Amino acid sequence: MGSAFFRGMNHGIPIGLGYLSVSFGFGIFAVKNGLSVFQASAISASNLTSAGQIAGVEVIAAAGTLLEMILVQLVINIRYSLMALSLSQKLDKSFTAPHRLAASYGITDEIFAVCSAQPGMIVPAYMYGMILISAVGWVLGTVLGASAGEILPNSVSSAMGIVLYGMFLAIIIPPSRKKKSVLFVTVISALMSLLFRYVLTMVSGGFAVIICAVLAAGIGAWLFPVSDEEEAEQ
Repeated sequence: MGSAFFRGMNHGIPIGLGYLSVSFGFGIFAVKNGLSVFQASAISASNLTSAGQIAGVEVIAAAGTLLEMILVQLVINIRYSLMALSLSQKLDKSFTAPHRLAASYGITDEIFAVCSAQPGMIVPAYMYGMILISAVGWVLGTVLGASAGEILPNSVSSAMGIVLYGMFLAIIIPPSRKKKSVLFVTVISALMSLLFRYVLTMVSGGFAVIICAVLAAGIGAWLFPVSDEEEAEQ
């Protein structure tokens, strides 16, 4: 068990380092929107979801409703449920229900990708090691970013806050260059976001995110259905 735990930590080091830099930007973003260092750190410690956290902070800053927050998180983070279902096929028989519940806390895009690429079955200790080092990187980066956001000049904080947007661009640009369906959905969602930002201003930010995500994804699924061959490859 010990060797599996440390192997998971070793595989999680690159993820933790990446999270450290990205969550630094989230810490600055949270403080700029009125949250304290403790509040920003508590959000990171309990979520481990960059897009969901940013959207959640925006809902909080806009004094959104609880229903708004629930729907935003459901739309943005439902992919983790799909990842968990897929990953369940690689779990060792020692992965009892309590272990599954505990490990579900740390299923992120990167952890899912690394675990899926592992040969053979995965034991709980391996996932716990990877989740631990990744979560430490994410929370530590948030603490450092939030602390820096409180003392750095506003011009510097604003410049460093662009880290988050750089992360999102790094996520969408590579697949957009390969698949026109992804590019189409990205452009449609961006145009709809601009529409809600400058024209339909009566719609709150939280519901605007929900509408844009659902409509863009729905239009993309309708115009670019996944073929049987692509589904088999996936």
